[in-house]
Amino acid sequence: MSDDGSDDASSSRRPLHVFFDVDYTILGGYDGSLRPHTVEVFERLRDDGHHVYVWSGEGERWPVVRTHRLEHLVSGVYGKPLHDYRERLEMFKVPVVPDFVIDDYPGIVRCFGGMHVPEYFGGRSPLRGETAPEDTVFHDVYDAIALLARGDTPAHPRYYPGEGSGAAIPRR
Repeated sequence: MSDDGSDDASSSRRPLHVFFDVDYTILGGYDGSLRPHTVEVFERLRDDGHHVYVWSGEGERWPVVRTHRLEHLVSGVYGKPLHDYRERLEMFKVPVVPDFVIDDYPGIVRCFGGMHVPEYFGGRSPLRGETAPEDTVFHDVYDAIALLARGDTPAHPRYYPGEGSGAAIPRR
């Protein structure tokens, strides 16, 4: 804490453009449930000054965002390129280059940087009819984003720093 009572760590953070995939990342593949801690992490990221986006290879997923009442937490909802990721951002009308991507598919994460997360199937196992064990992966995601925003490199084994340099689209 500094002499004026402010938190030194927060003053040195840079806001990031954080992109979350939909299917099997924030949304359960079997039951359509929201992954545990999604709302909490979206709120914390927004409160930290980051910009949260939702995107999907299935196109703009506004119905998912509305169903789970996430509208007030996201800065945008977009379709997601499935190949030639950087080159196709403009085609999908994505106005910024992602700083951090969270996805169950590693290719796009390796391109932009972020975390490759395990697939989320939902709150119940369709095979056994049992409640799935508590999923806390988004806590790790939040911690990695907070480290990166402070200029540190996350040490999590599912974190990728991203490939290439330079933005495909100028930041606005």
